[in-house]
Amino acid sequence: MQSQANVRQQRAGQAQVRARQMRDGTVFKAMMLAMLALALVMAQSVVAFAKPESLAPLAEKISPSVVNITTSTVVEGRTGPRGIVPEGSPFEDFFREFQDRNNGGDGEGQRPRRSSALGSGFVISEDGFVVTNNHVIEGADEITIEFFSGEELKAEVIGTDPNTDIALLKVEAETPLPFVKFGDSNAARVGDWVIAMGNPLGQGFSVSAGIVSARNRALSGTYDDYIQTDAAINRGNSGGPLFNMDGDVIGVNTAILSPNGGSIGIGFSMASNVVTRVVDQLKEFGETRRGWLGVRIQDVTQDVADAMGLASATGALITDVPDGPAKEAGLLTGDVILSFDGVEVADTRALVRQVGNSPVGANVRVTVMREGKSQTIKVALGRREDANGATSGDEDTPDQQSEPETKDLLGLTLSPLTDAIRGEMGLDADMMGLAVTAVDEGSEAFEKGLRTGDVITEAGQQKVTSISELEARVDAAKDAGRKSLLLLVRRAGDPRFVALTLG
Repeated sequence: MQSQANVRQQRAGQAQVRARQMRDGTVFKAMMLAMLALALVMAQSVVAFAKPESLAPLAEKISPSVVNITTSTVVEGRTGPRGIVPEGSPFEDFFREFQDRNNGGDGEGQRPRRSSALGSGFVISEDGFVVTNNHVIEGADEITIEFFSGEELKAEVIGTDPNTDIALLKVEAETPLPFVKFGDSNAARVGDWVIAMGNPLGQGFSVSAGIVSARNRALSGTYDDYIQTDAAINRGNSGGPLFNMDGDVIGVNTAILSPNGGSIGIGFSMASNVVTRVVDQLKEFGETRRGWLGVRIQDVTQDVADAMGLASATGALITDVPDGPAKEAGLLTGDVILSFDGVEVADTRALVRQVGNSPVGANVRVTVMREGKSQTIKVALGRREDANGATSGDEDTPDQQSEPETKDLLGLTLSPLTDAIRGEMGLDADMMGLAVTAVDEGSEAFEKGLRTGDVITEAGQQKVTSISELEARVDAAKDAGRKSLLLLVRRAGDPRFVALTLG
């Protein structure tokens, strides 16, 4: 009997445990459901925060600072129909007579005519400074600024910068003007919401919205730093602002990528961190004043890095040092610039932008890799705008008068330069090196762009003027365990380094 009582007690205890577990499981499920519901509410709140229900309040706030720009230009040109008959055609005389009759027969077909163009811009100060694109106002005789209120004022050009396609204008208003301020374009992230405003296709003030599609885009300019956006940008939007959600300008709408001239969701705005530096200089000097190092450079590719024994394919390889600050400081062809003014150099584009953003006359430290060793050289920067007439600073080397010899090496047929060959190739009298007289089309040299008429002036970062010197450089590279040899190749005077694999 006692054992049956114990069994009943054990069963009752087990039942209580199961009941308690079921209650606990129900509570746990209820807690999980509650937490899930809370998470959904929070997610909806984040989405609502990221994308406002309406952009109208922001648009109303910033619209008064955006302007339409109309330019007028007097151009020389015909007022009648242009010729469509090829020169020398038997119908040419007939067509000319027809055109002369159409233009009165007195040469009035060449009368000047007035052309107009439309663009956008934005006010950056209450005293009337306006930013737009240089191509909007370039060559204009008269510039009219139309404000959101409908008021129109004439503008004068304070300064322009074709390199970044930025122009600074000024209007004189009787009362302070509404304006916007620049934001930090470096803080813009891919996926952030943006607003583009302007005068697309001459339709008047217009707003479009999108996101930052990409950062740090380059189109064709040396100092390019474009923000790519899918906000609708069309003809007439040029020079207008790209706003972030705080109402700050983070870009100036400049270009679109389109097969048909209309927006396909690929637009480009010059980053505000580039624009602000340009605007400040235009406001102060009426022109830009960029730093100038005075070197020709190319990117360090992996094969170039291997040929030079570098740890990584970073930095900027100097291909030429014409007269200028770098030459005076002692930088040499073949140096690899690793850092500039304390900032590591990733590639040539980064170096060009950093040098351009440096003050003219600044003394900066340039760290280079030379013959496997790192050294730092102090350089006093010049002014980029004064350097356009700089000439090459190549050293003179005695001419080689030996009989020409030809040899096939590295997929190239090579011959030392002589006066006769220089004359045939149109080279300067002081050019020294090896002429490429033929290239094997199945070789790596051909694949990497070497062609007949190129001149090899260095191999392994040492000058070469004979076949034997080049062979010695090849042997030295092999003895050092190098997989490739670095050649300095000149074409029409322009130098570049090419690394060719050693067989």
